[in-house]
This record gives sequence, C-alpha cells and structure tokens, in this order.
Amino acid sequence: MNESKKSFLSGLRQTVCVTLILLFLCGFVFPVVLTGISSAVFPWQASGSLVEADGAVVGATHVGQEFTKDYFMKSRPSAYHYNTYTEDADGNRYYSDGTEFGGLASGSSNYAPSNPALVERVEADIEAFLAANPGVSREDLPADLMSASGSGLDPHISPEAAAIQVPSLAAASGLSEEELTQIVANNTQGKLLGLFGEETVNVLGVNMEIAQAMGILAKNGK
Repeated sequence: MNESKKSFLSGLRQTVCVTLILLFLCGFVFPVVLTGISSAVFPWQASGSLVEADGAVVGATHVGQEFTKDYFMKSRPSAYHYNTYTEDADGNRYYSDGTEFGGLASGSSNYAPSNPALVERVEADIEAFLAANPGVSREDLPADLMSASGSGLDPHISPEAAAIQVPSLAAASGLSEEELTQIVANNTQGKLLGLFGEETVNVLGVNMEIAQAMGILAKNGK
C-alpha cells in the first residue's frame, strides 16, 4: 500500500471517529444532561409550562389559544387559528372560520401591507370586534388586536387590548368591570427586569380566572 493511500485511509478514519464522537456528545450526551438538569431544577417549565384545571390540561402558559365564547377575552389574530379545529362526522377538520385545517403549524401569512388579502382580513376582524364591542370606536382599537404575531401562537396581548374588552366581558359574563380589571391585573407581566420589552397580559390566565369566577372551573388550576 503506497503512502498516499495510507494517508487517505488515516484521514478518513480520523474524520469518521471525530464525527461519531461529536455525534454522541452533541446529539445524545448534551441533550440528555441538559434535559435532566432542566427537569430537576425547572420541572414545570421543562414539561411545557402546562396549565391544568379540573384535573385536565387546558393549555400552556407560553402558547396562545383561540377563544370564541363571548365571556372570554380574545387573543390576537392567528393565521393558523392557534391550531384550533373542529371535526365533522366524516373526519374532516376545519378551522373556526370554515377553512380546511392543514395540520399543526406556526407562522404568519407574511402578506405585504399592500396585499388586498391582508386589508380584507384586517377589515373583517375590525368589523367583528366592533360588533362584539359596541362601545368601542375604530380609532380606539389597539394595533395588536388586529395584527397577528410572527408565530401565530402569541399568548399575550397588551394591557390596552385587554382593558378595551372589559365592558363587553362584563356584560357577557355577569362579572363586574372592577372584578375583571383585577383579573387582568393578576395576569399582567411587567417589563423584564423593569427595562426590557413591554407589559403583557396572558389571555389564557385571564380566561382561566374568568371561568373560575363564573363557576365553570374549580379554583384548582395552576
């Protein structure tokens, strides 16, 4: 065997060995160790920050949902309707607007501001919101209530977007505006370290407390 062939085989052996070692360390050891540490130190977060009520999982703190009941606070628009769908007798799945469910997904429509489809969607959402909230004018609508997030799964809205829904929620739920305002405050998170980001309201948290106050859920959710 000549020297060049020996050199080639030696280099190939080293390459394969390094690849296998790195694959084992980075693809198995590191994830297992990291998962073990996170499960031990942050068990709730490592399990998905799941929220339970009446002994059943009803959502996750960091994943939004689509709420359609009049007495529940509404989330931001989502191109994928937060993956919420209904299934007919034939097993066909549809989003709440009647369009076909395409499978679990995240993202946005990526429509340009000049796209007529975006204008049509926003106008339809504005009209629907104003019809459900007759005391609100178009000029008062917070932008986040009419704009989708990049992921389409944002669990938060702004405090302004939450406050503007309180009167209609009071009428639909039978709860007082003062009680609903306190519920919103209970689920409002401030800026990170008081400096970064903006104040946000977790919609699932608000709706959990609304359901508990109405007696729909027992007060045992996390």
